[in-house]
Amino acid sequence: MIYLLVVLFVLIALSFPISLSIGVATTLAFLKSHMPLYMIPQRMFDGVNAYMLLAVPLFMFAGNLMDQGGLSKRIVNLAESMVGHLRGGLAISAVLSSMLFAGVSGSAAADTAAIGSILIPSMKKKGYDENLAASVVASGGSIGVIIPPSIPMIIYGFITGVSIGKLFVAGILPGILIGLTLSFVAVVISKKTEKINESFSVDVFTKALKESVWALGTPIIVVGGILGGIFTATESAACAVIYSFFVGLFIYKQINFKNFYKAALGSVITSSVILIIISVATVFSWYLSMNNVQQMLSNAFSVFYSNKIILILAVNLFLLVMGTFVETTASLVLFVPVVAPILTHIGMNPITTGVMIVTNLAIGMLTPPLGICLIVSSAIAKSRILSVSKAVLPFLFVMIIDLLLIAFFEPLTTFLL
Repeated sequence: MIYLLVVLFVLIALSFPISLSIGVATTLAFLKSHMPLYMIPQRMFDGVNAYMLLAVPLFMFAGNLMDQGGLSKRIVNLAESMVGHLRGGLAISAVLSSMLFAGVSGSAAADTAAIGSILIPSMKKKGYDENLAASVVASGGSIGVIIPPSIPMIIYGFITGVSIGKLFVAGILPGILIGLTLSFVAVVISKKTEKINESFSVDVFTKALKESVWALGTPIIVVGGILGGIFTATESAACAVIYSFFVGLFIYKQINFKNFYKAALGSVITSSVILIIISVATVFSWYLSMNNVQQMLSNAFSVFYSNKIILILAVNLFLLVMGTFVETTASLVLFVPVVAPILTHIGMNPITTGVMIVTNLAIGMLTPPLGICLIVSSAIAKSRILSVSKAVLPFLFVMIIDLLLIAFFEPLTTFLL
């Protein structure tokens, strides 16, 4: 068993793709244990053979269609018209745009790429340091997995059987809290750098609002449909795709065959990566459970059962460390079966547990070497990841404070249920 874990972490340390690292480590473990190899593809298929996982590629497709169809640009323009005139307002715009766009894509990477490609160049022109611009956009992008819809919450619900609709609702207030605190930090940091040359314009705001009305309809349909019990998560994803395509093609008239193909191809590639990771991680997790490793980890945490606060802090520390080295989807499949029952055992609401775990992983998206939001924003800003990592530290600090509030103040996640 130690052999399996050593191989896995060595491959990850050597920068092998996470799916390949898990797959190779698991295959070698099967060979060493003389287990039949035909069980690997069988378990891989079982791991992704679920209707609710259709929501993953559909939400990604909806987000890409919004980007290609001009919807995301109009959302950014609306955010800029509201707060762009303030000192530090462009930084707030980045966070606010991410929150609005998160209401469709469900993906932090897609959120970061869509908003960053529009705002990072603008932030540079207004005097922002490239590292600061990239850190603001990366931090805002991480909200994409907390505000509904959220692909990690879909995966968490798939693993635990918890209602995905309730998880989505539970993420609303924490997502707003994180957005507000990130905006506060962004303003404090950027106050001395941003050059302000304009004042608030009612005409500009009115024009931006009119142009973005159709774009804002997408998150309203998705979140409203789920809250109203009209759609399941998968059905709302399908509706988001249809609506985004309709608006992009007939209202904004920016969808053509070329960018439709680009949106579809990008969605297929990204969702395939996620589903491959889920499939191989399912086999890995099954092998661990067959060898009682998950029970061993559970027993290790059980020493804290007498102190609920210490146990929650220990679990969060464990997830924060793992989130730094292990990709988000793999972390969910590998660690949720371990930590979720432990927290349920001490009386934590499974919905609160889900939001807390996803927030942990959102923080992991801002830390190297596997922080996807950090990687995407650094690439757009043409900056070094190490430099952006230093600039993002204040945002990480407030997100950890938000994480503790989510963990210890249950009404934050259950009030709207």
